[in-house]
Amino acid sequence: MKINSSAKFFAELIGTFGLVLFGCGAAAIAGGDTLANLHGLGLLGIALAFGFSVVAFSYAIGGISGCHINPAVTVGVLLNKGISLKDAMIYIAAQLLGALLGAFVLQQVLQGQLAGFTPSEWSYGANGWGEGYQNEYNTTAAFITETVLTFIFVFVILAATSKWGNSTMAGLAIGITLVLIHLFAIPVTGTSVNPARSFGPALLAGGKALSQLWLFCTAPILGAAIAVGVWKAVQPRQN
Repeated sequence: MKINSSAKFFAELIGTFGLVLFGCGAAAIAGGDTLANLHGLGLLGIALAFGFSVVAFSYAIGGISGCHINPAVTVGVLLNKGISLKDAMIYIAAQLLGALLGAFVLQQVLQGQLAGFTPSEWSYGANGWGEGYQNEYNTTAAFITETVLTFIFVFVILAATSKWGNSTMAGLAIGITLVLIHLFAIPVTGTSVNPARSFGPALLAGGKALSQLWLFCTAPILGAAIAVGVWKAVQPRQN
């Protein structure tokens, strides 16, 4: 049965919306460890929020769109000839819009604090690096982190969803990989490996978050392209 483009568009929009709302929401609302936030999730909690979001939507919309919910994944699948250019453009448009809507809902919730809410340079779970952000890593460290971890993420996706992978467990494998990626990268960049996830919060936060968005678009796309090349080199050949 052929699935129409509008169904794929809305599946990707909803999936990316949920990823940003749950993942960035965990970071922005419950991720702290202060007297004002006694139920802080910490590093592991935020990582699980992102990973579980991918698991949930993999099984919810995977049969409709493949559950990319990430432009880097879509580019990787496109380069691997698993999707048409037309569908790839539809997916990326849906992902960017979904991420923006997720960040917008998060913004409205945060602004509802009775004590008031003052946005920072990297509000709404925005990604970043440098002075004032997390552990203050430099640009090189941020770029390497995002490139290498996206490479790993997309490689796992290509392998797990291939005919050599276990399709029934692919969603879980991909989600666990994203948890591991976040455990490594949250102190460095807040973890993107997903241009859409970075786009929504950065657009609303503005300032440094928006000026640094370029890295979270270029590094993940580069990592995805490398993953495709490596996968093509190592995947089993049929005799």
